[in-house]
Amino acid sequence: MSDAPHLLTEEDGAILIVTLNRPEKLNALSRELMELFDEAVYRFRDAQHLKVMLIRATGRYFCAGADMRSGSMDPRRAGSVIRETHRTKLNGMHRIYDEMEHIEKPIVVAHHAMCVGGGLEMSLSCDFRLAAKSAGYAFPEGKFGTLPASNGVSRLSRMIGTHWTRWLIMANKPADADMAYTMGLVHQVFPDESFEAEVMAFCRHLAEQNAEQMGTAKIAIELAHDVGLAQARTVERLANSALMLHPDYLAGIERYVQSGFGSKEPKA
Repeated sequence: MSDAPHLLTEEDGAILIVTLNRPEKLNALSRELMELFDEAVYRFRDAQHLKVMLIRATGRYFCAGADMRSGSMDPRRAGSVIRETHRTKLNGMHRIYDEMEHIEKPIVVAHHAMCVGGGLEMSLSCDFRLAAKSAGYAFPEGKFGTLPASNGVSRLSRMIGTHWTRWLIMANKPADADMAYTMGLVHQVFPDESFEAEVMAFCRHLAEQNAEQMGTAKIAIELAHDVGLAQARTVERLANSALMLHPDYLAGIERYVQSGFGSKEPKA
């Protein structure tokens, strides 16, 4: 058995790279892995110099889901106990995924291979999902007569709609990278050969964006999705009123005016 840590972290400039590192166990989400992942999430949140978090993995799977050998729930317990266990325990998954969604910085996940169960649920709390051509997706919980209950229904259905959620959960059918792109599950699919370079190029692009705009956009997009059209437009106005009073915006407008671009007459 390997003594290597279940999760590796490194910094590449403003990017915090977090690597699932249990290849012999298909990167199943052990207690140790989730504890280290929890630390990485808070490190990313609190370090002002870190602008982007990238989650990736080693080995022939991105993640095979929860580590069933690290302690599963006794099915003989009462339903209320099982529900509370989902909400408060499971190595802190719900709390960690909520924190990922609330952090006002972009989180990117890069799937180089199969991503199933709990690994896919973790990925649903990321802002951007990038796939290699060889990636694949599935929720195996249906084989045991259960549902994925840590994002697998709630966030998945918000993201790809009930149509494709039925395919993955009710029909218990997998999706390859191209199908996942069609579903809207991933943002882009890259060739295996250039995948790592493309992922890093995307993360560096994000790190160069205006941090205040990115954080505000993350909040506004979620709010606008959850309310009616009129309220969503109010969210837009509120968000923009704050951004347009920010020193970054005022300095940018000043540079634009001084450059002379603002005074150019449009061509006939």
